[in-house]
Amino acid sequence: MDRTDEKISAGDLAFLGDAVTELLARRRVVGTARRPSDEAVKYAMASAQSDALSRIEDVLTDEERDVYHRARNNYHTQNVPKSATPAQYRRATGFEAIFGWLYQ
Repeated sequence: MDRTDEKISAGDLAFLGDAVTELLARRRVVGTARRPSDEAVKYAMASAQSDALSRIEDVLTDEERDVYHRARNNYHTQNVPKSATPAQYRRATGFEAIFGWLYQ
């Protein structure tokens, strides 16, 4: 089935992508830090995900870009973490949605 045919909401893709990015961050730091959970948080923060998006934005496919824009533009929340700006949080949500879309 083509991923674009599936009707998963932007919020659900971001929710799934949050789990995927957390798992990837944990896998990256296991065995490399005294307190891996503290290191993994650095990768999972909205500001770090927003920065990561900046590094991959130019190589996203059209489908990935569409998923990103749908999540960034359509998923709204009032619960922005103190460590991020609203713009960073929206970008991070789009970033997570890409990972959720790629995973599903």
